[in-house]
Amino acid sequence: MAVSIRLRREGAKNRPYYKVVVADKRSPREGKFIEIIGAYDPKKAGHNSTLNIDRVEYWISKGAQPSDTVRSLIKQNKKTTTTAELSSRVEAESSQPTQEESSPPSEHSG
Repeated sequence: MAVSIRLRREGAKNRPYYKVVVADKRSPREGKFIEIIGAYDPKKAGHNSTLNIDRVEYWISKGAQPSDTVRSLIKQNKKTTTTAELSSRVEAESSQPTQEESSPPSEHSG
């Protein structure tokens, strides 16, 4: 069975909204699918897609072929996740107090 990762159109007329699905290549665009792994809203400005990168990598390792649009969405989401991870690491490092600040002052009895 040839499996592809592609977009499934949903939404009203002139208001397209897509789900990123894993499906058999032979099934129609809005037909049966194996798993939903993300969403894409082309009308939304800025970051307009969400993907479960772990599931994408799993399906690609099993031989699934992403469509051209999905391939660009994967690349875009991987870039934003690595950027978000880097910024969260920087915030975590800057918010942690140093050893000198976190140790209580020593009391001298005399």
